[in-house]
Amino acid sequence: MIGRIRTYLIRYSRQQSGTVSYLTLVQEAELGLNLEISHEKSRLNEMLAEISMSEYEEGRPPLSCLVKVQGSKGQGDNFYKLCEKMGMGEWRSLKQNEEFLKDLISECREFWRDEANFQNFA
Repeated sequence: MIGRIRTYLIRYSRQQSGTVSYLTLVQEAELGLNLEISHEKSRLNEMLAEISMSEYEEGRPPLSCLVKVQGSKGQGDNFYKLCEKMGMGEWRSLKQNEEFLKDLISECREFWRDEANFQNFA
């Protein structure tokens, strides 16, 4: 399932603009999760965190920056706490910095739209 999520988000970053909702991710990547069940939503959050940590450790932007809760204007606290764990700064400061998320999304798109990066790391 982690592989499907990662592949979907890489493809999304190359072909789409904006962010993808949890529900759209679950449906389009055919994950078979029910987001109404708290432990299934938690599992999705854990997989997104695992993917992003792995990407970041390899020097690539965290893919979970592309996924947001439907109806919200940005990321939840867990995303910023993950960024803090990765050493990007204190989570509250990151959340208040409107440019942080925009820059991360741009960096992610730029990285994966580069054909050499896509060929080498996708």
